[in-house]
Order: sequence, then structure tokens, then C-alpha cells
Amino acid sequence: MLVIVGFIIIFGGVSVGFAMAAGGGSGLNFGAVGSLFHVNEFISLGGMVIGSMVVMAPMNVLKGVFKQALGTLKGAPFSQADYEELFQCMYELFQLGRKGGMIALEEHVMNPEASALFQKYPKFHGNHHALEYLADGLKPIVDGRIKPDQLEPLMAKSLHTMEEEHHQPVMVMTKVADSLPAFGIVAAVLGIIVVMMYKIGGDTAVVGAGIATALAGTFFGIFGSYCMVAPLATNCDFNGHAEITYMKVIKSSVISFANGLPPLVACEVGRRELGEDVRMGSGDLETLLKSGGG
Repeated sequence: MLVIVGFIIIFGGVSVGFAMAAGGGSGLNFGAVGSLFHVNEFISLGGMVIGSMVVMAPMNVLKGVFKQALGTLKGAPFSQADYEELFQCMYELFQLGRKGGMIALEEHVMNPEASALFQKYPKFHGNHHALEYLADGLKPIVDGRIKPDQLEPLMAKSLHTMEEEHHQPVMVMTKVADSLPAFGIVAAVLGIIVVMMYKIGGDTAVVGAGIATALAGTFFGIFGSYCMVAPLATNCDFNGHAEITYMKVIKSSVISFANGLPPLVACEVGRRELGEDVRMGSGDLETLLKSGGG
């Protein structure tokens, strides 16, 4: 929602400022704002943007661009309540493992989608990547393939891969933002060529309108870069950081539990990965888990 508010402020500020300039001393001339919009300029800019993205990135990354861009409309991906649910889920799972041994976790980590325990926590269960990450972290411990002290590099490698996969769409968006001012210049040059070839000997107003149309391409190239695509890419980057933090909480808690720490302490280790905006106090976490997490 904040993204929409931000864009409204941007477009509103530019429109009002332009209307004031167009109105001179007589007030706001909002009718003049329409003179900024020319279909041919948008077709040129849109073709360059979409074409360059198709050239520079594979299809899975392009899908990630649109997915992450739409994801910014939802705001921060995780709230404190989401983390409370995660800690409750892990605490219950760890309690089960501590009382019944690691073998007691087999039915949950081998088929996490069907696990009745995980289904009790809908936000976590619905997060396919997080669910798989937790289950994959515990599987080699449950079936005895590795020792607990060998778990950290495995989970760290998976986390590194997730970070790279998230960064790829952001990189594409950043490159598009960097290129848009140049695309705007190209669109403007095309407009000037049209003026010089077909309108230069005509009426002054017609020539002026042609030049204004060409300059609108430059305007929207710069505007699209610094007011739209670049801020959106930065927002996607923040959301990606939040998603990786969610995974880090799982990683720290699972590794701590696998190495013999009590369930409550393992969750406390994970809590310390959190930033101030979503981190509950240590006492609050203990109260939460002891009252309903296990």
C-alpha cells in the first residue's frame, strides 16, 4: 500500500508543478498535463524496455521481476505475528524431537506438506520455500547421514543460493533503471528526426508541437528511471532482505537445536537474527512459547 501512496505523491507532485508552470500566473492548468502523453513515445520506450529485458535475462528471471514488483504492493512480507507463528511451529517441532528423539520428526520432515504439525501454522505451511528449507535442514540429521556439526555449511549453501536467485530480478530492474534515461534520449532523437524530415518547413506551432513530443520521450525516460523503476527495485531489495532474514531465523534455530540446545534456547538464537521492527523481547518469546507453542 505504501508503494501506491508513494507513486500517487510522485505523479501528483509532477502534475501539479507542471500545471502551475503551464498556467503561468492564472492558476493551475491541468489540461496541459495531457500534452506530456504521446502514444508513439510510450511505444518506443516500452519496446526498448521490454526488448532489452528479454535480451538480458532468461524467462525464469523475467517472471521473478514481475513477481517481485507485484509483491511490493503487499508491503513488508513478514510481520511480528508471522515470526511468532514461526517460533511456535519450530518450538513444537523441537519439543517433539527432544522428547521422542530425532526419529520422531521423520514423518514431518520427509513429507512436510502433509504434516499435521505444520498445517497448524498456515502462514508458515503456505510458504513453500521456508517449509522446504526447514525440512531439508533436518532431513540429514533425522536419517543420520551427517553429524549435527556438519549441518551449518549445508544450510548456509542453500541460503546463499536463495539470495542469488532473489538478486537476479533486482539486478535486471536496476539495469533497466540505469538504461531508461538513454532510452528516453533515443525516443527524443527519433522524434526530432520526424520533425526535421516532415515538419521543419511547416507552421511554427506544428514544429513546436513535434519538438515537444520528442522531449516528452526524454522526460519519461528520466522520470521512469528515477521515480519509478529504481525505487521499485530498491523496495524489492528490502523485501528480499526480509525474506532472507526469515530463512536465517530458521537456519539459526535448526542448527542450534541439532547441536543439542533446548528448544526454547534454539528459538532464542533465531530471535536474535531479527531486526528491531519485528523482534519481540526475550521474555515475550518465552511467555509465548511456554503458553501455547508446545
